[in-house]
Amino acid sequence: MTGTGGTSISDPQGPVHSGGGDQNNTYYYSIGLREPLVRTGADRLEIVREHRHRLAKCFVWPGGYARAADRLASPGAVVLLEGAPGVGRRSAATMLLMGASVPGSRIEELSTIREEEPLDPSPDDRYLLDLSSIGDGDYPAAQRTLMSYRALVEESGARLVAVTPSGLEWMLDAELAPLAVHLERPSGRAVFSRHLRVWGVRFEHEQLDHGDLPHLFETAPVRELDRLAGLVVQARNRAARGTNFEHWRDEAVAAATNWSQQVAGDLRQHRGAQERALLLAASMTSGGPADTVLSAAHSLLSVLGHPQDETPRLARVGLGEQFEELSLAREDDGRVRFARLAYDDAVRRHFWENFPDLRADFRDWVAACMVLPGLGAEDRARLVARFTELALWTDRPDDLHFLIEKWTHPSAGGRLRAEAAAALELGLSHERYGSRFRSQVYQWVTTARIAPDLARVLTVVCRQVMAVTHPEQAMVRLRHLALRQENPEDIRAAARSALLELARGSRRLYGRLVHRLLPRARPADGGLDVLLALLDPAQLRVHPPWQAFVFAWRAVMAGKPVRAWSPSVQRWLAALTRRRAGEEVLNALLLAAYGDRDLLNQLYATTCDWAESEPADMPQGLRARRDDRVRTADRFCQEIDIAQGVGGIASASSARGTREGL
Repeated sequence: MTGTGGTSISDPQGPVHSGGGDQNNTYYYSIGLREPLVRTGADRLEIVREHRHRLAKCFVWPGGYARAADRLASPGAVVLLEGAPGVGRRSAATMLLMGASVPGSRIEELSTIREEEPLDPSPDDRYLLDLSSIGDGDYPAAQRTLMSYRALVEESGARLVAVTPSGLEWMLDAELAPLAVHLERPSGRAVFSRHLRVWGVRFEHEQLDHGDLPHLFETAPVRELDRLAGLVVQARNRAARGTNFEHWRDEAVAAATNWSQQVAGDLRQHRGAQERALLLAASMTSGGPADTVLSAAHSLLSVLGHPQDETPRLARVGLGEQFEELSLAREDDGRVRFARLAYDDAVRRHFWENFPDLRADFRDWVAACMVLPGLGAEDRARLVARFTELALWTDRPDDLHFLIEKWTHPSAGGRLRAEAAAALELGLSHERYGSRFRSQVYQWVTTARIAPDLARVLTVVCRQVMAVTHPEQAMVRLRHLALRQENPEDIRAAARSALLELARGSRRLYGRLVHRLLPRARPADGGLDVLLALLDPAQLRVHPPWQAFVFAWRAVMAGKPVRAWSPSVQRWLAALTRRRAGEEVLNALLLAAYGDRDLLNQLYATTCDWAESEPADMPQGLRARRDDRVRTADRFCQEIDIAQGVGGIASASSARGTREGL
């Protein structure tokens, strides 16, 4: 807005994001009674990779960045980024970690609150700790957490970049002060220009010396210049043929700086509850059918307890005339949109900002709109995204917690699980409130009872969203869902599947899961079943950490009948025969059974059975010829004999006649 002191971007209007590249603000979920809940066509890991790729193309180095990069080059380095709000500290932290990464490594964001799982870093690990939203009351505890992370990172040779809260530099512990690097704001003109070029918008350098732009380049936060560039792209994409950069530029600046005042002026002309309800409904369901906009307006008045209009319907103003008075356009497809760029977002923000006492009612109204018959899946997805943005903008994450629980309550009949998942994903992805949503998920999965649909949503979101950037936290939550006996079997099975998928793809997560399950690996809670599934080589994507592998085998052999674990032993022997596993497999199996004569006998018999006859359910990739099986079995049986202090047997094929005497 324009006011005393110059021009600034006041809550940039329109769907926006903080990275480069084309925007995609619509979330499509597919869910049925027996279908997994997924965002159609969107792999979360690919989304994160694409976001970081675009960030790399759009990023402009702030002052001090080179010094931070030099410090992070050393193994075990920890760097703290200081700076004023809006200089792009989090983006700089991400870029620093990307620059220090090695092939196959992953940038993982750490929690500001230590949970039950201690950090166990390896040299290739890269960590981000965002403390930018921490207040002065919580900062001392957050620094203690940072110090514990620092010790582990330095010892392991990993890397860590932490973003410190602005204005609290005076509270930084003397032990951490040498690690701090102060960042200066990059050139605003360079940031804006870079984003436009990445998006393919052509312009001349002198076209940026116009109106409010020079002042915005000097004062606006980096993320808002990114958003302003996004508005230019939107203006270009919706413009009629023959328009040029000046037209897109002016429309974008107007949307970013003027619409809040324009909305306030328009509402002074429309003071009636009916008009305002229709305006707010149109802004929240923009792009939806006209009939749905009218139904949403009536729903809002009902939620607010507004008395019904007693005027006969035919005597009232028609819908088209109402739209015209409110500058709404009903297009040929029957859908309603605002004529001005991003004006719908300005309307939404005006109501949330200026009617704080109605925010809880707005939340209940959004919940009521979800069951409007004319609102399709894409319309509901847009409504969820818009409400989520407003709730978090006004510091009301609990409104989302409330709706997620409401939409997954048994009374909802499973119809709104997709909307609950969308709200949770957006909350988890939020820079400021992401950690709070992760904590809320932890509270949900550890409660005595959890609604089945909420458990289903949490399982999918942990698997597809949280696991990408916070795999260890996702594993903790999935483990609770998988082992809680109060949960229905289908929910526990889905959580086990997600848990195993995580652990099978990471040696670190594999070891962490085994060590976490061992103290409670009892048949009653399913822990042994998870360990047994984890020991199956057919679906493993990494070589298991051998110490954890041995411990898991020991627990499974001691706690499960031989018929349960013998197929996995035979699959490992087959993998060894096909050279898909090394000799350490035999050593691990022997160590797991060592000292227990009964287990060694069972291991011996299992090996002989496999040598003589290959199981029918052996995966195709592990099938082996009989002669090859016998050679492997002979070698292993001799090792078992040695472990038991008896003489070796010449051939596993002849061992069947003598093994009963062992």
